[in-house]
Amino acid sequence: MSGEGKVVCVTGASGFIASWLVKLLLLRGYTVKASVRDPSDQRKTEHLLALDGANERLHLFQADLLDEGSFDPVVDGCEGVFHTASPVHFSVSDPQADLIDPALKGTMNVLRSCTKVPSVKRVVLTSSMAAVTFNRKMLIPGVLVDETWFSDPLFCKESQLWYPLSKTLAEDSAWKFAREYGIDMITMNPGWVIGPLLQRTLNLTVEVVFKLINGAKSYPNAFYRWVDVRDVAHAHIQALEISSASGRYCVVHKAAHFSEVVKILHQLYPALDLPEKCDSATPFQLGYHVVNEKVKSLGIEFTPLEVSLKDTVESLKEKNFLSL
Repeated sequence: MSGEGKVVCVTGASGFIASWLVKLLLLRGYTVKASVRDPSDQRKTEHLLALDGANERLHLFQADLLDEGSFDPVVDGCEGVFHTASPVHFSVSDPQADLIDPALKGTMNVLRSCTKVPSVKRVVLTSSMAAVTFNRKMLIPGVLVDETWFSDPLFCKESQLWYPLSKTLAEDSAWKFAREYGIDMITMNPGWVIGPLLQRTLNLTVEVVFKLINGAKSYPNAFYRWVDVRDVAHAHIQALEISSASGRYCVVHKAAHFSEVVKILHQLYPALDLPEKCDSATPFQLGYHVVNEKVKSLGIEFTPLEVSLKDTVESLKEKNFLSL
């Protein structure tokens, strides 16, 4: 186990990606100091405490993204820090309070805590493809998007794209801070993350699959950049462990239109009442392509979309979100 005897930190540990990250870290022998907003909330922590190795090597801490210094005890003694905590909402009443402040100030608070701890060797920040593609460049069919792309905060603000704005501001500020203070930082920029749930709650990205198989009358006329949560978690760990890893990584398996997703689900579950029509009469157009060669260089072999979708549905059944 490559993590035996090593201590790492995971912020926002009860989340979808973070829960899998904690699971895989424990399986690799790491001791994990995990932050959650309320360690006494069993609904948010019981799945973490039930993981293999949790009794011996998982330690929960209370920390708040807006409370400066609250991450000091979580980061203390760690050689690797995974900062995944950030709100994910696409519809908010107060973008500044609900999204931007927690994402931006939270990232700065975690990084400030890291500057106080000499043991920290590398920080892996969970960003998003939302911090990559929302700009004035033309996202036309055939365009290749890679790690050199950055979302434009002004464009996001003018377009009222509040979640992309929050992730863009947080990542931009993190890079400036990391360079100023000499922090060895890597950002992971996942696409639309699906796969089996560990937590008891339904997160936003898996919810799109849930809606498709739970009475939707139509499917969106949209291409999403899909990726399996297990691959995202694995990529985070590889980014910590591989010394030559650096910079940003677009963590995307493939682009697929919802019509393809519905077709796959129908083949997997013929009895499902799936939507037969698109919610738009506009012809489908192949969207942009995300170049994933850099993340593959970390040894990531992506889970086929068919497997991710099947495991997502089986997980929804297991967690009693569905009765098929």
